[in-house]
Amino acid sequence: MQNIAKQLAAEFGRNETHIQNIIDLIDEGNTIPFIVRYRKEAHGATDDTTLRAIADRLNYIRNLDERKAEVLRLIDSQGKLTDELKKAVLSALTLSEVEDIYRPYKQKRRTKATVAKEKGLEPLARTVLLQSADIDIEKLASEYVDEEKGVPDTASALMGASDIIAEAVSEDAALRKRLREHILKRGGVVSSAAKDEDSVYSMYYEFDRPVSAVQGHQILAINRGEKEGFLKAEVDVNKPVAEAIVVGTYVKRGSAACDVVRKACEDGCQRLLFPSLEREMRAFLTDAACEGAIKNFALNLKPLLMQPPVKGHVTMGLDPGYKNGCKVAVVDGTGKVLDTAVVYPTFGDRQKKEAVAVLKKLIEVHGVEHIAIGNGTASRETEQMTCELIKLCKGVSYMIVNEAGASVYSASPLAAKEFPQFDVNLRSAVSIARRLQDPLAELVKIEPKAIGVGQYQHDMPEKRLNDALTGVVEDCVNAVGVDLNTASQSLLKRVAGISETVASNIVAYREENGAFTSRKQLLKVKGLGPKAYEQCAGFIRVPESKLVLDNTGVHPESYDAADKLLSLVGYTMDDVKKGRLSELLIRVKDAGEEKIAAECGIGVPTLSDIVKELMKPGRDPRDELPAPVLRTDVLSISDLKQGMVLTGTVRNVIDFGAFIDIGVHQDGLVHISEICSKFLKHPSEVLSVGDVVNVKVLSVDEKKKRISLSIKQA
Repeated sequence: MQNIAKQLAAEFGRNETHIQNIIDLIDEGNTIPFIVRYRKEAHGATDDTTLRAIADRLNYIRNLDERKAEVLRLIDSQGKLTDELKKAVLSALTLSEVEDIYRPYKQKRRTKATVAKEKGLEPLARTVLLQSADIDIEKLASEYVDEEKGVPDTASALMGASDIIAEAVSEDAALRKRLREHILKRGGVVSSAAKDEDSVYSMYYEFDRPVSAVQGHQILAINRGEKEGFLKAEVDVNKPVAEAIVVGTYVKRGSAACDVVRKACEDGCQRLLFPSLEREMRAFLTDAACEGAIKNFALNLKPLLMQPPVKGHVTMGLDPGYKNGCKVAVVDGTGKVLDTAVVYPTFGDRQKKEAVAVLKKLIEVHGVEHIAIGNGTASRETEQMTCELIKLCKGVSYMIVNEAGASVYSASPLAAKEFPQFDVNLRSAVSIARRLQDPLAELVKIEPKAIGVGQYQHDMPEKRLNDALTGVVEDCVNAVGVDLNTASQSLLKRVAGISETVASNIVAYREENGAFTSRKQLLKVKGLGPKAYEQCAGFIRVPESKLVLDNTGVHPESYDAADKLLSLVGYTMDDVKKGRLSELLIRVKDAGEEKIAAECGIGVPTLSDIVKELMKPGRDPRDELPAPVLRTDVLSISDLKQGMVLTGTVRNVIDFGAFIDIGVHQDGLVHISEICSKFLKHPSEVLSVGDVVNVKVLSVDEKKKRISLSIKQA
C-alpha cells in the first residue's frame, strides 16, 4: 500500500537503499545479530538497537497495512465503501486512526442509537443534523410518529433522532483525532487517595499533572496504586473546552434544529465520547509508559550482561537466608563445584562464630580468592560475617551480586540435570559464585524479565517485554561469542540461528562424540542445516580447532578473504596463532583499506572487523571494560554521614535517577538532578549499569532505609 522503505528511511534518518536491504535480509530469514555483524555493507553499519527498532517498526507498518485491507473489505461487504472513505483508510498513519474510521461500520451491541434506527428514525436524524434554516422541527418529527414502531409522539421521535446523532458524533473519526490532540495539549492526569491510609503511593494522593508533562514512571505507579486499591485515577479531558469543540463542529446557529443538535452533542460527549476518550488516553499513556520502561529495562540489561567476568579465580558463593541458613558453594576457576556447606550466622553469636570457622577452613583448603554474596534476605548479616572472614583471611575480597531469578533457575529441570547431587538451595549458591566469574553465562539461564533491572517489570505486556529483553540477551551473547565445547544449552539457544531444540542436540552430540574440533562439524548436528549454520557459525568459537579462524569472529564465508588479506600484507596464519600481527593495522592502512578490501572481495567494514579479530583471536569485548569493584571491608547504613564521598557501582538506571551500590546493602538513590550539571532527558544518557562512580552522601534515613546521593557534588 506504500513504499515502506521510503517511510522507514525518513523516520530513522537512514539511506533508503540500506533500509530496503534490511527489509530484504529480514524477509530472507536472517537474524538481527547476523545482519548487524556480517552484512554491514548492506545496511551501512547500523547498530543492533536501531536495527531492532527498524524491524519492530516494519512489523507495525505491515500489520497496519493488513488491518487497512481488512477494514476496506469489511466496509465494502456492507456496500458502504466510497472513494472518500477508501482514501481516508489508506492515508491513516496509525491503527487507532483506522479503527476510528471503521468504528461506525462495526457490528455492535444494541444501543440507544440502534434501537432508534430500528424504529426508522435515521432519516429524521440526518435531516435534523443538516439544520436547514427553514426547518419545522415539530412538523418534521410528526411524520415519524408510529405507535406500532414504539414512537408514540414527536418528543419520542426527536429523542430517538438525538440518540442517533449522539452516537454519530461520538464515532466521528476526524473529531476524535482533534479531541485526542486537545487532550494531549490541555488534558490532565489526576489521582487521589482511595482510602484513608498511608502507603508508598502517598505522593499520588493529591496528584494533578498535564498529560503533556506526566512521566512514564508516574503513570505506572498510579496504575499499580489503583490496582492495589490505594488510588483513584482519571484522565481529565478538560470537558468544557472539549465540549465546545464538539458543539462548534456540529451546531449551526440560526436553525430551529440547532438546540436539538446541541443537546445531542452534549449527550454524546458525556455518555459516549468522553468516557471512550478517557479509556483510550489511559491506554495510550500506559502503552507509552510501558514502551519507555521496556526500553529502560533493555538499557539496563545490556551493561549488566556485559559486565567483565572475574575468570580464573576460585570463588565462594553465599546465598543468604534466615530460616534455611546461608548456603555456601566453592567453585574453581572454571566454575566446577569443589565444596558446599550450610551455615547459620543469623541464629546467634555462637552459630555466627561457627559459620566463620567453617568458611575460613573452606577458604584455606581451596584457596578461595573472591566471595560473591547474593543480595537477597539476610545479606546484611552475611556481609558482616564476610567482613570478619576477610580480616582473618588476607587477600580475599567480596562483591554483592544480583541474585534475581537464581532460585527460579535452581529449581528448573536444566539445573537439576546440571547439579543432580545438590538441592535447590545449594544450586543457587553455585549460581551466585558463577555470576561473579561470568555474569553473561549464568544470567542467560533465567528469563530476562526475572533479572529485575528497571521498574514495574511485572506490570509490562509480557510478550513485548520478553521480545525486547530476549533481543538484548541475543545481542550480548553474539557480541561476546560462545565456546562450542563448554557452553550450556541455555547459552547456546541464545546464539543467532540456534533454537532450543538444536541447542539440546548440540549438547547431546558433544556428550556422545566428544569435543567439537571445527565449526563445520556443526553441520553434523541434527536439525542444524545450512541456513542455521550461516546464521550461527560466526558467533561460535572452537578453541580446539586446527583452523585458528574457528576461534575468532571471522565468519566462514570470509575465511578466503582473511587468507588473502594476510598474504597481501606479508603475514601468515602461523603469525595469527603466535600473536605476531602487531603491525597488521598499520600495514593495511599503508596499503589502502579500500584497495585491500576490493582485492579481498569484501567491503571496508568487513575488512576492519577481520583485522580486529586476527589481531586478537578469541578476544572477549568485555575485557576492555572497567573491572568490577571488589571490596575488602563492609559498611553499615549507620556508618554513613552527610558529606561522605564513596565509590559505588551503578545497579539500576531509572527514569528519575539511578541506584548506586555503595557497600551498605541498601542502594542509594542519585536523583536525575544530582547526576551532572547539564540538563538530562534521561539518566541513561550518561550512566549505565555497572559503571563505577564517586558519590557524595546528601542524606540518610535509617528508619526508611533511604540514602540520597549526588554524583555531581562528589
